Amino acid sequence: MILPIVAYGDPVLKKEGVEIDKDYRDLKKLIEDMFETMYAASGVGLAAPQIGKSIRLFIVDGSPFADDEEGEEPDPMAEGMEGFKKVFINPIIEEEKGEEWGFNEGCLSIPKLREEVFRKENIVISYYNENWELKEEEYDGYAARIIQHEYDHVEGVLFTDHLSPLKKRIINKKLLNISKGEINVDYKMKFPARKKQR
Repeated sequence: MILPIVAYGDPVLKKEGVEIDKDYRDLKKLIEDMFETMYAASGVGLAAPQIGKSIRLFIVDGSPFADDEEGEEPDPMAEGMEGFKKVFINPIIEEEKGEEWGFNEGCLSIPKLREEVFRKENIVISYYNENWELKEEEYDGYAARIIQHEYDHVEGVLFTDHLSPLKKRIINKKLLNISKGEINVDYKMKFPARKKQR
C-alpha cells in the first residue's frame, strides 16, 4: 500500500525515533509498504518518520545511482550501487571518517528543493536487518550518503538543518509553501499546514 509522505513542517520529522523490537506490530507489512511508497515517489531512501512513524527504521535502494547514461564515464562514487537494497532497523552510525564532500541532496518530504550538503565520505554502521540479524558494515560514496541522509531522519534531522543560516533564510519561503501544500507533486503527501477544506 502506498502511504502519504509527511511534508516539511510536521513535528514528527523533528523527533528522534524510538527503537523497536522484533514484535513490532505488522513490521513486515510496514517495510513492504515503505518500499512501495518510496518507489512510487522515485526515491532512493525512506525513513519511518517520513510516513508519520517516530521509530528507528529506514530503507534504501540505491540502484538508480548505478544507471549510467550511455557513453558516460562510470561514476566511481556509484560503485556497488547495483542491487544496493537494504532495511535498517535500530541503526547506530558507529563512525564517520574521511574527507567531507558536497552533493546536491533532495528529500521526498521537501519536494523540488535541492541543496549542497557536505558529509564525510565513509561510515561504519551497526543495525538489524529485516530478519533481525545484527550487522556491522562499512560504506562509502553514494551508499554512505544515502544512509547518512536517512539516518538523519531517525535522529529528527533534515538535510536543510545542515545548511548555513543565510541559505536557510533564502529558501525559507519555499519551505513554508511546501508545509502549506502550495506545491505540485506527483506522489501522495500529507501537508501539516494545509488549511482545512470548507
